Parts: sequence; C-alpha cells; structure tokens
Amino acid sequence: MRRLLAIVLGSCALLWQVPAAAVTAVNPFGVNVASSGPTTVFLTFQSLDANEVPVEAFWCGELTAALMSANPNLQLPFAVQTANPCVPGTIYGRLPVRLDRSRTSTSGAFSNLTDIMTIPASVSRRAYQDAIAGKNSAFFYVRRFTGGVGGDKFVIVTCRMAGGGARVALALLDVRLAFETARGPVPVLAVERDTAPPPFAARIVYNGTGTLRGRWEVVLPGDPEPSEEDLLTEATLPVERRGLQRRYTLVERFSVFLPPTGKVTIPGPDPQQLPHRSDGPYKVLLRIEASDDKEATSNTGDGRLAIAGGVAGFPMPVLRYYVGSADVLARLALAAQGPRTVAQFLPLDEAQVGASGPLAFQWVDVQGGALYRLEVRAADEQSALEALVRAGVANYEAPPWLLEQRAGQTLRWRVVALDAAGNAIGESGWRSVAVRAE
Repeated sequence: MRRLLAIVLGSCALLWQVPAAAVTAVNPFGVNVASSGPTTVFLTFQSLDANEVPVEAFWCGELTAALMSANPNLQLPFAVQTANPCVPGTIYGRLPVRLDRSRTSTSGAFSNLTDIMTIPASVSRRAYQDAIAGKNSAFFYVRRFTGGVGGDKFVIVTCRMAGGGARVALALLDVRLAFETARGPVPVLAVERDTAPPPFAARIVYNGTGTLRGRWEVVLPGDPEPSEEDLLTEATLPVERRGLQRRYTLVERFSVFLPPTGKVTIPGPDPQQLPHRSDGPYKVLLRIEASDDKEATSNTGDGRLAIAGGVAGFPMPVLRYYVGSADVLARLALAAQGPRTVAQFLPLDEAQVGASGPLAFQWVDVQGGALYRLEVRAADEQSALEALVRAGVANYEAPPWLLEQRAGQTLRWRVVALDAAGNAIGESGWRSVAVRAE
C-alpha cells in the first residue's frame, strides 16, 4: 500500500512539474528599484515557446482585483496572464525602443529572453507620487509575448521602491569619459608624436553597491572597429555571449568597491602606458566585467545563475585621441576652427596611395553628430563612393574595388555630419588623394 501511495505521489509530482516547465516565467520576479531616478535590472524570461517573441513592455501601478487577492503581499510570482493584467488608466509608461536591449538566449533545454529592464525616471516619479498619495508603493513591469501556444501572454515583475542603495542591483546609469586638459574635460584630443596624452578618468553614476571590476583597453590604428555589442558591459549580455566580445590591447585592470553613494570617479591608468609613438587614431575603451551581486543575479532556468552586477542599458562611451606630427596636428586644428566643421585627420590633402591600398578615411566627430556621410568623388565630379558611418567610429576603410577601379586617378573626399533626424549640421572641406597605378 505504501509502495502504491509513493508511486501515485511521484506521478502527481511529475504532472505538477510538466506544465510549469511549459509556462513562461521570469527571474527575478520581484526587484528593488530606486524611488527617484532610473533603475536598470537584468531579467530572464524562461521557457519561451518556439515562435514566442516579445512585442511590448510597460509599467503600471495597479493589477486587477483577482490577481491582487491571489497575492496580496506581493511575495510570490504572479501567474502568466492571457489578458492585460493592469487596471485601465494606471499605465505609467512604456519601454522606449532605444532602451530595449532584450535578446533571445539559450540555457540548456530552455529558450529564454534576456531583458535589460531600464526604468525611466519619469516612471519612478509617477510611482512615487502615487505612493505619497496613499496607493501601493509597489508597481509592476509587464512584458507581453505573442506567437506562443495559447495566444498572447503577459508576464509580471513586481518593482518595490527603495532608496537606490544597498538593496538595489548594482547598475551603471551614466558614464562620462574625458581627458583632463587645461581647458577642461574633453573626450577627443590630438597629441604630438612621442607625447603621452593627459590623465583621464571615468565619472560614473550608479545604483546599488558592490565591487565594480573592469579593465582599460586601447584600439590601435588598423584594429577592427568595436561593435556596439563590444561596448556593452559584460553583465548586459546573455551568459552564452559574454566570452565573445572582441578584446583589444590591455592597458590596466581595476577593481573598485562602490559604496551606496551613487557617484564615483575612477581614474585611468598612467597616460604613459597609452601608445603614442605611431601616427593614427586611437580609442580608449572602458570594459566593465560582470561582478557577483546578490541583488543582480538571475536564474536562467537550468540551475545556472547569471551574475549581473555592473549591468547597463547603454554601450560604454569611447575616448579618442589622435597621434601625429606637428604639421598634421596644425592642419587638424586649422580645420576645426569653424563652428560645426568636421575636422579631417587622414589622409592628408594631396596624399598618394597605391592601388593595392590600404586607404582609410579618418575624421573627428562634432557635437550632435549621429551619422557621418563620407563622399568620395572622381575627377569628373561623379560620385565614386558614399558611405554612412555611425558616431564614435570616425573611420572608414575603402573597399579594394575603389582603388582598383580608380588606379591612376585623383579622388576628392569630404565628410558631412548628420543629426538624428538626418539633417546636415556640419561638413569638412574637400581633400584630394592620388591613387598610383601599380
């Protein structure tokens, strides 16, 4: 009889586990968030159906009475709903597309969605005002999925307001990199060959507390450009992609404990360690590694925890410096005198290059530039090449066919800066470059 009872109970346990694995869940299902200002948290939505995809995310102040009565203390995960669980009229805001860094992830047999929930300050303000008025101090993040079995699903995360200190996930909210010069902090500068750049530092605004680990790296002239994913902090990526970011020349590592004060300045390494003996453009990268933070861990569904201390909803900024001879730097300074003038760096005017290359066009970004249009024209003023380059790259390597087709000719090139709406806000002058036949 006891054996039969054990078999029956075991079968019930299996029946209980099967549907749970087929239902979309989220971890963590409850998080502490700052009551003022933004908050960023790493979430894992587990066990997605094969064709299930996220379509929107929003925050609301109240859930339906049926849901609240089932979990009045907000201590348990809310069940997945097939209808919008929010009370009409209580929507605080929707996740802006520019802040949506969700991506699919695989953890063992689980198909997951890694979501970087960035709560805008406007949403925190609405929630705080409602709490002051006597309403529930918790609010809710809701992700809607479509394409799965049973139609649309709404998965809920409880957001509990806190002070932004020790009980909030360690997350970067704003990062500024700059060289310290006599005229103040600058993110871009030119230095003469064999002269080290000035000291530099990272000024960081953050939530939470814990150890921030990272390293300083340098992108050398000719290195592949870092992609946007390369510039994300390690904790922002799904676990299986964290070892795939491109590495560059290591300058120095750091490990800094961040108290729950919200602001810190991390000095860079000795500037003498930065390369400065070869001409060309250099980029200094701040690489933030994932740190073990109890408030920032997320279960991926197969028993593995994703440590996410140091998460950020944006790519890290880049410091840029240009090394050249006194003549090159004089031309660069002259070109940059006009308002919104795009300063060209290399190649110099009337330079020569072989038909086998390489040929890289380089310039200096201007404030407000979102895209840069490189224009290359032949001697008859016909367009030989046009390319769009995102802000922060300031470099374009010409494809081999351009030099092959234009061997023995002289090309002219310039760069036009465009704002986020596509309007021209500045341009460089024209420079010529002769392509030698080989």
